[in-house]
Amino acid sequence: MRILISLTAVAACAAIAACSPSEEAAPADEATADASASAGAVVPPIGSGPVTRAQIYAAAAEGPEAFARAIFAQYVNGGPSELPPPPGQDPLYSRTLNALMGDDFRAANGEVGTIEVDIFCQCQDQGDFVVNSMALAQGDENTAGVSVVFTNMGNQHTAMLELVREGGNWKVDDVEMGMLSVKDMLMEAAEARG
Repeated sequence: MRILISLTAVAACAAIAACSPSEEAAPADEATADASASAGAVVPPIGSGPVTRAQIYAAAAEGPEAFARAIFAQYVNGGPSELPPPPGQDPLYSRTLNALMGDDFRAANGEVGTIEVDIFCQCQDQGDFVVNSMALAQGDENTAGVSVVFTNMGNQHTAMLELVREGGNWKVDDVEMGMLSVKDMLMEAAEARG
């Protein structure tokens, strides 16, 4: 119940923030990025180039907000720069979401699986990507929700990330894309397969 209330608060913050002008100025260096983060910049770039998976994994140990910022910084900085691990083995995801993704990948038998888009940018192709707002709602010490309003190729989207802490690191346990939950879609597909 507490998580539902927290996520409702995050959704309300996202709705309010969506009406606010976006912040497009990018800090020039890491010291400036840290100062901008506390001064209200939405997603400071990590370094000056593409965001690596190692940087995202390191942010997962820092906290839920740093983790979410690092995930979306890779899109602001031109998109993922490395291939992800095989489905079902990605340290970004919780054990449950990894199990569902791995099962779906195996069931697809070389075809496109249930999830046909990148779950973070909600796209197959990425263009000009801007994070308009990001709001964190901490459920307890091991759960958090993050609402991210972003624009990709001129279209505004909202992603609701449900995060859990596993083994000391934050992991993505679900992503709601509009009214669709990645976890629910994968569970329904698994149940339909028997």
